[in-house]
Amino acid sequence: MSIGQTPADQAAQFDSYADSYAEAVNQSIGFLGVKVDYFTRVKVDYMIDLLDTHFGGSDRVAMLDVGCGVGQSHPLYAPRLGSLTGTDVSAPCLDRAAARNPGVAYQAYDGTRLPWDDNRFDAVMTTCVMHHVPPAQWPQFAAELARVVRPGGLVTVFEHNPFNPLTRRAVNTCPFDDDAVLLSQRRTRALLRDAGLVNVQSRAILSIPPVGPVSRRVDLALGHLSLGAQYIAHGTVA
Repeated sequence: MSIGQTPADQAAQFDSYADSYAEAVNQSIGFLGVKVDYFTRVKVDYMIDLLDTHFGGSDRVAMLDVGCGVGQSHPLYAPRLGSLTGTDVSAPCLDRAAARNPGVAYQAYDGTRLPWDDNRFDAVMTTCVMHHVPPAQWPQFAAELARVVRPGGLVTVFEHNPFNPLTRRAVNTCPFDDDAVLLSQRRTRALLRDAGLVNVQSRAILSIPPVGPVSRRVDLALGHLSLGAQYIAHGTVA
């Protein structure tokens, strides 16, 4: 969302990509020789690993996906979770997601306050969404993620690594990233701490192709070098 852009403006922007999201992303990352589905699978595997570690298993976890768009990752998540809920500012994107994923609950929100009571979910995640939120609203966005998660639950943010030149190239050529303001790991960790989370950590990912458990461990071990295309930041609700 650009400075001065309202949530309604942002919704309208993403409405136009409800039927062409994957195509638009694939065009922007074509020079990498992979498609968006590859990055989706990688992040799903990382998230399930994190849930398994944190909760002792993901199969009973009630998770909310904030900024879920067309639910690209939900066919991979839904069978591995207790329940999955998605929310977005774009109603057409949610309609597309619901048609693809009948077992997932979807609800639109206004881009300001999530439409659930406090402590509603075990975990919440948001994937490459915060860079669309105006920087002045980052603290409120992080606070909302924390608010809807029960004590002991997990808040997770996937974001682009602004220090990776290939990532910046992809962002600069993606038509719906023209409003992007990329956040560093340090900034995201600070936002999560300011939202009241504890045990806040982050790691760069996608330094190497993490195609299995062993290579994922190697990729995470390289995370402190901040070379990866993206990163994962997470914290626990106190």
